[in-house]
Amino acid sequence: MQIFKQLGWFFAQEKKRYLVGIAALFAVALLQVIPPKVIGIVIDEIHQKEMNFSVVLRWGALLIATALLQYAFRYIWRRRIWGGAAKLEKILRQRLFHHFMKMDTIFYQKHRTGDLMAHATNDLTAIQNVAGAGILTFADSLLTGGTTLVAMIFAVNWRLTLLALLPLPLLALFSKLLGAKLHDAFSNAQAAFSMINDKTQESITGIKVIKAFGQEKEDIADFEQKIEQTIKKNQKVNFLDALFDPVITVVIGLAYVLTIIYGGRLVINQTITIGQLVTFISYIGMLVWPMFAIGRLFNVLERGSASYERVHFLLGEKSERFQPQEAVRDLVPGKMKYHVKEFTYPAEDGSAFQLQAVDFSLAPGETLGIVGRTGSGKTTILKLLMREYDQYEGEIDYAGHDIRDYTLDSYFSHVGYVPQDYFLFSMSVADNIRFSNPQLPFEKVKEAAAIADVAEDIERFPEQYETMVGERGVSLSGGQKQRLSIARALAVHPDLLILDDALSAVDAETEEEILQNLKALHQNQAMIICAHRLSSVMHAKEILVMEQGRVAERGTHAELLAKNGWYAQMFRKQQLERKLGEELDDGKE
Repeated sequence: MQIFKQLGWFFAQEKKRYLVGIAALFAVALLQVIPPKVIGIVIDEIHQKEMNFSVVLRWGALLIATALLQYAFRYIWRRRIWGGAAKLEKILRQRLFHHFMKMDTIFYQKHRTGDLMAHATNDLTAIQNVAGAGILTFADSLLTGGTTLVAMIFAVNWRLTLLALLPLPLLALFSKLLGAKLHDAFSNAQAAFSMINDKTQESITGIKVIKAFGQEKEDIADFEQKIEQTIKKNQKVNFLDALFDPVITVVIGLAYVLTIIYGGRLVINQTITIGQLVTFISYIGMLVWPMFAIGRLFNVLERGSASYERVHFLLGEKSERFQPQEAVRDLVPGKMKYHVKEFTYPAEDGSAFQLQAVDFSLAPGETLGIVGRTGSGKTTILKLLMREYDQYEGEIDYAGHDIRDYTLDSYFSHVGYVPQDYFLFSMSVADNIRFSNPQLPFEKVKEAAAIADVAEDIERFPEQYETMVGERGVSLSGGQKQRLSIARALAVHPDLLILDDALSAVDAETEEEILQNLKALHQNQAMIICAHRLSSVMHAKEILVMEQGRVAERGTHAELLAKNGWYAQMFRKQQLERKLGEELDDGKE
């Protein structure tokens, strides 16, 4: 019953709804004791040869009226109780989704996508059942059982009632012993379902890689192994759940045997009539549902309790982002001063990579280039700017305030970001571009596409800007997806534009076109370009060359060439590769 206490906040909030529903259940329970009593009376009247048409009409009318009233009250409790369950699911689903939206990178590194999906589907359904089927079976078993017992005592015989109830303690004892085992078994089954979700999501996302390496059979075998594990854990749940029914059948059978033996003697002794015995046996039949409901109730409550613990744990996790007591909401674009003395990835990342002594400043209209070998710390610099991690020694000042002092909305409304792993949503081209502002005029959408040099490609699509790009932009080429991501970032007219290797999938000519467009149309926009292709940053005011988390070289393009260090060597190498590529293309022509 702990789950009812855990959901007490909801039941208190919806007190009126559930009181009306339970009152309707009580009315149904009261009405249910009438038909068996009527049957008993009719049998006695037949036995006494007092039956006639008017008697049949009278009792028949009472039964019809009872049925109609039961229908009306059943409709009321269904609306109230099932409606409450749906509302609880809605509230928890909203809380969980909002929680996902505000959590940081560390949270998503600890929890896999499939596991989070399992929390948002199976677990919420199990909790919803507590507020629906749980309340129904709990209240109905008590009300139906209680009213039936009262009717058995006062309408028939109290001694016979006590004798028929003797086997019931066996059911209570068994339910208590089985409940704890069912809770643990269902927790394991839910964890197994999360594992299947993880595997399915991973396989579908990586299907191209699986096929490219010919690993279909191996992946299917791995999936089938996980399915077998899940089946075994669910079989244990079903085995424990199924044990309730035979125990209840035995208890009811014992009650029937005792009733027939002792009740028959009472009829012979004329303590009760034959009609009363039939009524009593009908009442025992009515007790079957409350007893079965107890088994079902333990199932629902233990499932709900296990799921609520999983969801509650998830909702209890806190974001590692810095939360100022008085956040700055108004941001006037200005100069950025990046001063990070040291940063180390959290333990959850499994990485000991450090960023040390990174300093630079960037004013509106200026461009900063960041280059270096893979794993040198380029993207880490940007992750701190994007507030994926707030735990670092130092300060990133933007327009006179530490970026950790701004609300996320006020800060990110001025920032346009194109990540390495560009992501497009399964919607139209236009809606992907206007993603941050669904009300953005179509002309602005086209303007952003033109700056990103993707407008001509879009015009060639079958439905142009209304073309559906498919899940993750599956219908587009790598260069098209990358340029659409740039257009999406430009659509917000950011004061700070961050490009994290965002031009890698386009050719050198398209890259130059995009950079020229950005320079011409956004002269007051600060820009940070992180790139492997050095031609992307050669026009920057300053270029940082990263090496193992530190700034190894810095300066303008000309200054770095004069130093003849890593930058100069890499630039000459890339220029040679480009020249050879052009010569090969000319030879093919």
